[in-house]
Amino acid sequence: MPHSASARKRHRQNLRNRDRNRAVKSSLKTAVRRLLDSLSQNDSEAVKERFRLVVKQADRAAAGGTIHRNRAARIKSRLSARVKAAGTATAAG
Repeated sequence: MPHSASARKRHRQNLRNRDRNRAVKSSLKTAVRRLLDSLSQNDSEAVKERFRLVVKQADRAAAGGTIHRNRAARIKSRLSARVKAAGTATAAG
């Protein structure tokens, strides 16, 4: 246990931030999972909306320092490629 007042405060802040960061990461992963489910079901309207939400959540998580900005960019890039590939596959099929 922390002994000084500043260490106690820092411990409280760390606990609060850990919970917040965990929630942000979890919701981002859930959004990605839902997007991938929509992609597998070929639901183009849901894919568009969910991709927009994933991009927004990834950017917010990176802006807040929860995830690194390069990780957010990597998530968006990989999902964008999958959305684009699915769009051309349905258009060609």
